[in-house]
Amino acid sequence: MALSARNRLSGTVKSVQKDEIMAEVVVELGDGQEITSTITRGSADRLELAEGDNVEAVIKASEVMVNKD
Repeated sequence: MALSARNRLSGTVKSVQKDEIMAEVVVELGDGQEITSTITRGSADRLELAEGDNVEAVIKASEVMVNKD
């Protein structure tokens, strides 16, 4: 599948927690970093997401904030 989004982070599914409507997917990116995504339960089921799967987190956002303390 070709996507226009260029921000892709490769990782491994650490956990998938599903309820009736939504699923929370935690992806380990390496070096102790993680990213969490909330997707529909239907999408998680369709992708057959499971712990240990190699995945890409694709980020498409119109706004990204940067903070410096």
